[in-house]
Amino acid sequence: MFSKVQSAALNGLDAYLVRVEADISDGMPQLLMVGYLSSEVREAGDRVRTAMRNTGILLPPKRITVNLAPAGIRKAGSRFDLPVAAAILASLEKIPGESLNNVMLTGELSLSGQVLPVSGILSLVEAARDSGIRRCIVPARNAAEGAVLDGMEIVGVSSLGQLIEVLRHPEKAVREKVETDRLLREQNQTWEMDFAQVNGQAVVKRAAEVAAAGMHNLLMIGPPGSGKTMIAKRIPGILPPVSLEEGLEMTKIYSVAGLLPEQTSLMLKRPFRAPHHTVTPEALAGGGRIPAPGEISLSSGGILFLDEFPEFKRSALEILRQPLEERRVCISRAAGTYVFPAKCMLVAAMNIATTKLIQCGIAEMPENKAFHGFCSFVFSLFEPFFCRGSSSVF
Repeated sequence: MFSKVQSAALNGLDAYLVRVEADISDGMPQLLMVGYLSSEVREAGDRVRTAMRNTGILLPPKRITVNLAPAGIRKAGSRFDLPVAAAILASLEKIPGESLNNVMLTGELSLSGQVLPVSGILSLVEAARDSGIRRCIVPARNAAEGAVLDGMEIVGVSSLGQLIEVLRHPEKAVREKVETDRLLREQNQTWEMDFAQVNGQAVVKRAAEVAAAGMHNLLMIGPPGSGKTMIAKRIPGILPPVSLEEGLEMTKIYSVAGLLPEQTSLMLKRPFRAPHHTVTPEALAGGGRIPAPGEISLSSGGILFLDEFPEFKRSALEILRQPLEERRVCISRAAGTYVFPAKCMLVAAMNIATTKLIQCGIAEMPENKAFHGFCSFVFSLFEPFFCRGSSSVF
């Protein structure tokens, strides 16, 4: 018997629908997975078989073929376990086939039959909504995240047995609901490090306020211990409140990266990212075999703080040029192009006063004369950043 169900796969921050088809016929007993699959998707067959057995459902000794379409796009991740199990259950007539109509399923299965959370739920649910689907069955721990989108019916399941009950009796399913308007009204913008805690430094505080008002880049130069890092860590507390659109975008980024905090359905605090100066260009901009958001995207909507600015590799700093200008990161691979947002405020701090800055009267001559021969090199390295009209230097 043939059956099908809708699922979804990630492509950067966006998602696209994947049709999971199952067919049971006479032939050599085996579970065959096809459709241009990665190794973790192919392993879904073994996970599903074992989870179904531990739930009390034995697969018949027949040929079971599962296809993930479109076959021309590579599928990766463990989020197809639940739709594969549902399609096979429908083919076995353990659940009514019509219960899978206009439904999107996603989730990972453990060998015991428990449904485990997956990343990128918000993007997957958004793709389902854009395709006209209004009901999504997701892992229970991801239900609140998917429910922040209006017009969607989100049902969370924690086990394969619960999925069967939900599909057999849809009217008894518990729908997750998140009141985004209430969350926005009650959002707590109190940052753990309050800007009001800074005593003195009136000029730098004023510059930080002006930069934060327009999300301009800010560069602070001064001796160690003068308060550069202290002020940078408190800038998120003076940024405007997060809007629903910004919150959804930040939530999508952290969800796709697998960094969304537990019990968080919608991010309402602006991020503050401070990578170490040994960070690689790929970690800053994003990348990998399957491109994931980098530090500049993880700080989108908030602050990207680069402390000890001269210590960063030139290649890492050069890769920031285009994202800071275009407010997005484009990563090209043979399989396609991935676009991540980069709407962050760059804040940098450094201790060295360069020769050019000294000549311009912007910085004072350092007491350590050993740095003088190094000054011209430092300025030539960071000159594009010094020359930006949106940068403030102290």
